[in-house]
Amino acid sequence: MNELSTYEDWLENTRHIDEEMFAELMLIREDKDQFVDRFYKDLQFGTGGLRGVMAAGTNRINRYTIGRAAAGLANFLVKESESNGLPSVAIAYDSRRNSALFARIAAEVLSSYHVRVFLYESLRPTPQLSFAVRHLKCDAGIVITASHNPSEYNGFKVYGRDGGQITSDVADRIIEEIQHLDYFRATQKMPQNELTRTIGADLDEAYYGEVLKLMASYSTKPQVDIKLVYTPIHGSGNVPVSEVLKRMGFDQVYVVKSQQEPDGDFPTVKSPNPENHDVFEHAIVLAKHVGADVIFATDPDCDRVGVAVLDTDGQYHMLNGNQIGALLINYITSTRPQITSRDAVIKTIVTSSLGASIAKSRGATIVETLTGFKYIGEKIGEFESSNEYDFLFGYEESYGFLAGTFVRDKDAVIASALIALMAADAKSRNMTLIDLLDEIQSNHGYYYDHLQSFEFHGQSGAMEIIDSVSRFRNIDLLLSHFSDIHSIEDFDNQRRVDLITECTSEILLPKENVIKIRFIDQSWVAIRPSGTEPKLKIYYSVYSNNANDLTQKFLDMKVAVDQVLTNNS
Repeated sequence: MNELSTYEDWLENTRHIDEEMFAELMLIREDKDQFVDRFYKDLQFGTGGLRGVMAAGTNRINRYTIGRAAAGLANFLVKESESNGLPSVAIAYDSRRNSALFARIAAEVLSSYHVRVFLYESLRPTPQLSFAVRHLKCDAGIVITASHNPSEYNGFKVYGRDGGQITSDVADRIIEEIQHLDYFRATQKMPQNELTRTIGADLDEAYYGEVLKLMASYSTKPQVDIKLVYTPIHGSGNVPVSEVLKRMGFDQVYVVKSQQEPDGDFPTVKSPNPENHDVFEHAIVLAKHVGADVIFATDPDCDRVGVAVLDTDGQYHMLNGNQIGALLINYITSTRPQITSRDAVIKTIVTSSLGASIAKSRGATIVETLTGFKYIGEKIGEFESSNEYDFLFGYEESYGFLAGTFVRDKDAVIASALIALMAADAKSRNMTLIDLLDEIQSNHGYYYDHLQSFEFHGQSGAMEIIDSVSRFRNIDLLLSHFSDIHSIEDFDNQRRVDLITECTSEILLPKENVIKIRFIDQSWVAIRPSGTEPKLKIYYSVYSNNANDLTQKFLDMKVAVDQVLTNNS
C-alpha cells in the first residue's frame, strides 16, 4: 500500500528531526482512515499554490510540504530567471497559526537555493504582497494564507512577476520541479542569510500613496457626517484599512475591539469569512451603539470584504458580493466624465449580470473570465500588452473587488476605501446603499443570487464531487427536470450547446470543470468543484422584471438541481 509506505517513511524521517510531528504520526498509527487520507496523495499544487489543513502528511500543510514547495519554486526561478543576477521573491503572511513560521521556512529554503528574499517584518494583507512584487521588481511572490478558510487551514500562495497569481502554465512548470524533490532533503541546505532582506514601513507608504491617489481620481470625501464600523476578523487588515480611511478624512471609523487583534484561532467566529452572517454579530452590536451607517468586514489576508448597511427599519442588512460589485460599478462609472468601449469591466462566469448591465448601459465593455481572480489579473496584463482596453474594474461574486492596476489581485483595502466614498456620496443625497440598490434594480431588473455548497472529505469525497458535476453533462437528464433551457456551457470541453438553434460553438476560455445552464429568461445556474476547499459549489442567478417572482423561481430551480444531483425523476 503506497499510503502505508509513505507513512512509514515520514515516521523514519521525523523521528530524527521533528519530535512533535513524530508524536502526531504515532497517534494515527492504528487509524487507517487518517493515515490513508493524509498520505494517499501529495497536496495538490494548483494555480493558487497549496492550501489545506495543517497537520502531518503529504496531503496536509506543514513545514515539509511548505519547504518542498519553496524549493521547487526556487529551482524553477533559477532556471527561468531573465536577469543575470539572482532571482528574487517577496514574502508576506497573515494572522493564521504558523503563518510566520511557514514564511520564515520558505525564506530560508529560497535563500539556500540562492534566491534573494524580501520578507515582510510582520503580517500584511495579500494585496500588499502583490504590490511589493511589482514595486520591488521581484520574479515571484509568496503569501502564507488560507484566505477565508476555517482556522485549521493554511496555504502557500504564489505570485508571478506581474503581481498576479501564477498562471496554469507556470504552475505546471513549478509542479514539475516540486515532484522531483524529496520532502526532507529539499529543506536541508543551509540558508544564505545575507540574501534575505526585511521590508516594512517604506513599502507600506508606497502602497498607501497609490491607494490614496486612486481614491482621489474618483472623488473627494463628501462633506457629510458618516459613521463606519469595521472588523478585520482577527486578520491583517486593521492597520492598512484604518490608516487609509483616516488619511482620506473619515474620522468616525469604529473598529470592533473584540476582533481587532490578529489571532489565528479566530475565537469570535466559526470561520473568518465575510460572506457569513455570524461574522457581523459583534460589529452589529457596536454599530447599533454608535449609530453607524455602514459596517464592513475583511477576511484574514484582507483581500475580500463584506458589507452590511443600515436600512430604513433600523436593521443592518448584509449585501452579497454581486450586490457590492454592482454598487461599486455604478459608483465608479458615475464619477467618470465619459465611459467608452475602451473601458473594460471584468467579471467571472459565476458572477451576476447586474453589474455588467450597469457597465454596459454606461458604455463600458464587459469581459468574462473563469472563476478566480488570477484570471482577472491576467486580463489586466493582456490589456496592457495589446492596448485594446483600459482596465476599469474587476470583481467576482465571492466578495473580491479591484480598481487600479498597481495591485493584480482582489484588494479589500481599496474596496473598503471605495465603499466608504460610495456610502458617503449616497448619504449626501439622502440615500442609503439599500436605496441605491433598489434604484439600480428598478432600472436594470431584479436579481436573486445564491450560493449552495456541499462539503466532501477524503478520496471518496473527491470522486463524489467529480461525479456530481458530470451529471450536469447529461442533456437528457437536464431536460427531464428543467424547462426553458436556452443553452448549456461545458467549460471543461469548451463547448456551448444552444438548444434553441441546435447549434454548437466553442468557448474561448481555458478548460475548467464547470457547467453553466442558461435559461430563456436570463436566469442561470452553474456547478463546479471549489478550487480551494473540498466542496461542490452551485451558483444560482435568478432574473425577473418583477421582484415578487424571484423567490418562487429560485425555489423551482433549486428543486430541479437537487433532482439532477440525486438523479431522481
